[in-house]
This record gives sequence, C-alpha cells and structure tokens, in this order.
Amino acid sequence: MKLLTVSTLFPNPQKQSHGIFVQTRLRYLIASGEAQSRVVAPVPWFPFSDPRFGEYGAYAKVPAQETRFGIDVTHPRYIVLPKVGMTIAPTLLSAALKPAIGRIIDEGYDFDAIDAHYFYPDGVAAVMAGRYFNKPVVITARGTDINLTPQHRLPRKMILWAASHAQGMITVCSALKDEMVKLGIDGNRITPLRNGVDLQLFQPGDREQLRKTLGMDDFTLLSVGHLIERKGHDIPIRALPSLPGVRLLIAGDGTERRALETLATELGVDARVRFLGAVSQAELKNYYSAADALVLASSREGWANVLLESMACGTPVIASNVWGTPEVVASADAGVLMPSRTPEGMVSAVRALQAHYPSHAATRRYAENFSWEDTTQGQLRLFRKVIGG
Repeated sequence: MKLLTVSTLFPNPQKQSHGIFVQTRLRYLIASGEAQSRVVAPVPWFPFSDPRFGEYGAYAKVPAQETRFGIDVTHPRYIVLPKVGMTIAPTLLSAALKPAIGRIIDEGYDFDAIDAHYFYPDGVAAVMAGRYFNKPVVITARGTDINLTPQHRLPRKMILWAASHAQGMITVCSALKDEMVKLGIDGNRITPLRNGVDLQLFQPGDREQLRKTLGMDDFTLLSVGHLIERKGHDIPIRALPSLPGVRLLIAGDGTERRALETLATELGVDARVRFLGAVSQAELKNYYSAADALVLASSREGWANVLLESMACGTPVIASNVWGTPEVVASADAGVLMPSRTPEGMVSAVRALQAHYPSHAATRRYAENFSWEDTTQGQLRLFRKVIGG
C-alpha cells in the first residue's frame, strides 16, 4: 500500500528530535515490506535565517526536500500567527499542504491514503486535503491534541468535524480514546495502538563505566523533555531538599531553563542539579543506562516514549499518574507512579523505589514486551480496511 504521511511533528536537520516518535513508527511500518510512504512535514514560514529569532530563524534553514532513512520528505512552508492564529491554523496549514501534495501526485506517487499525526491542526488540515484529493485519511491522536486543545471552543468544533470525516482514528493509549469518546466521537471508529520502543538502540550499556564517564556518584535522577511548564521539571528540583544525597540531571532545552536554574539556586540545591541541554538519542541512551531512575512529572502525556526508552536501558522510572502513563508503568519492574503530582509525591516515590529497587535485567525484560511489531500489524490491518472500504 502507498501512504502519504502528513505531520508538522517530524524531524528535520534543524530539529533532529522533533516528533521522532512519528518517524520511528513510520520506519517500522515501512520495514514490514507491506507499506511505503512519502512524508509531507510542513514547517513555519520565516523570511530569513537569524539566530536572534530563535526557532523561527532556524526553520528558514530547513530544506524544501530531504531524505531521512530512505524516506522522501517534503517541507512546505505555512504561515504561523503566534498567539492569535490558533483558530485559523488548520486552514493555513491546508493551504500549504494542497500544492505540495499535488506536486507529489504529479511526480507519479499516487497514494492510497493519508496517514496524519496530531489531531489539531494537522489532522484537521489533512482531512481538508483528503477531501480535496478524494483520499481517505487516518488520524493519530498523540496527547495534548486531545487532552488540552479541545478546551478551546472552535478548535474542539474542528476536531469533531475532522473526526466525523476521517476514515480511521488511532490513539497512542486507551486513556486518549476514552477522552475522545467523552468529546462525542464514536469509540467504535477509534483504534488504540501504543508506541513501541527501539530495543536495538535503547539497551543497557556498561553501567559502572558510564557512571564514571558521566560523573555520577550518588543516587541520580534523570529528567528528560522540553523545558516547558507542563513537563514539570520543577517538581524533582523542589523535592531535592528532602532527598539528601540525591542528584538530578535535566536533559532538554526550552523557555523554562532560566526559571528552573533560579529555582535550584533559591532552594540551595543548585550544586546537585545539572542541566545537560539538548541531548541526542545516541547520547541519551548512555544517560538512561547510567542513571538510577528516570523521573517524569508531566501534567499531561499521551504515551511518553522516554519511559520505555529508559526501561529498555534497564533503568526504572518514577512518573506522574496521568493519562496513558499508568498503561506504561504497570509493574514494579517498570518503576513507581507518584501518589500525587507534587514535590512530596516525588519524595515518596523516590523512597519507595529505593526501598524496592528492581533488578536492571528485570526492567529490561519488562520493556521487551513493547516492541513495535504489534503496533505495525495494527496499522496494517487498519489501513487495509480503510483503503479497501
């Protein structure tokens, strides 16, 4: 089958880890030998490249075309209106998609279905394009597109419109399906297919040697993710005064970095907190293997890939009990769920993990239950049904 994958969440040379979970799922689908795909991954338009304009300046450097892992990727530009453009985002995105898709068809790649990722604005725009080109659309919901965006009236209305016109829908956890049903979407048309983990890339390293190389002596927590408020990096920092002898590494960049650094200083724990900045997946696996626990204190998550990545490296996790996370952390070998999303809840969870710490081999075995094979087969069944219908 021929697919066209559409999403603004896809890596590019300027943001190598951006939406890497979309790329990974697609790579496994193509590796099955039963599907092929081209990718249309729009990026915000900006007139020139200038570091003074942050990520918008970086977007100007993204090439119009590239090939990633043998997959042809097109990066059309679309207009983004910061702060005020939320309600017209699907229309602006669709306007960029249509000529890009038209050229792909003219080049001889006449695909069978559109594989869209993230419901808003991507899924809405993909349905607009699918109706224009008379192609069926499958939308994958991934997290805040369902558990946050529908709080806004007009985006919620457009999400419901897209859901009614999509030929199939996927969620990365059952909790997101339940939330979509609450919004009024027919649950019989939604297929939960959880993310897997790359068990070849993420596997235990030489723990003792890595700890020496990376300078880990004490019990070390690792927090991974964009430095934004909903990721909750402040919670493990606030927990440190009650966790003497525990150190914290934070991997990621974002707008909250300065505030987090200030917080660590104000609490007198800055000597025990180290900010790593952005870390590639190749480097990240070493930090996973060396740390004593990954902590994830997010307020919202669909299916947090960092949890399984850490487990695949043999390191248990401590996570907030939100959305799809209990579906990931479902065994003592996996780690501990925080009793509350607070510094006190983090302290309690750390102590609980220390008291009943699983073997690294047991944590790795747990992660091995989450290969990509089941997800790939689930996609193939759904796309066959959609294309056949």
